[in-house]
Amino acid sequence: MSRAVLDSSAVLASFYGETGADVIDALLRDSVISAVNAAEVISKLVERGMPADMARSTLTDIGIEIVPFDLDQAETTGDFRGKTKAQGLSLGDRACLALAKRIQGRAVTADRAWTAVDLGVEVVLFRGEP
Repeated sequence: MSRAVLDSSAVLASFYGETGADVIDALLRDSVISAVNAAEVISKLVERGMPADMARSTLTDIGIEIVPFDLDQAETTGDFRGKTKAQGLSLGDRACLALAKRIQGRAVTADRAWTAVDLGVEVVLFRGEP
């Protein structure tokens, strides 16, 4: 089975016990996250009042591998812009998809809009079908 690449919504769902957290919890130790999405997670934790250093350790303590964002991923992320603009995918969304494409992994998200675009990446919705 291919490796799971989590977007920030997946990690935050796990942290806050939201719907689908059990699915993410089962994937965490064998998953990766882009440094861009790690920045989003830390930002959300800080927005909710957590000090940045504690937010960082909260993320690293779950054991997920944080993959640096490099120029190749930047190029793929940029290329995905035109293909995903109509669906409103953000920079973080596209960075997650670019990493999944690079490692031939599964992009795991709560965002149904990702399934509307064929980027050659398997997209898994962790909250399942409605």
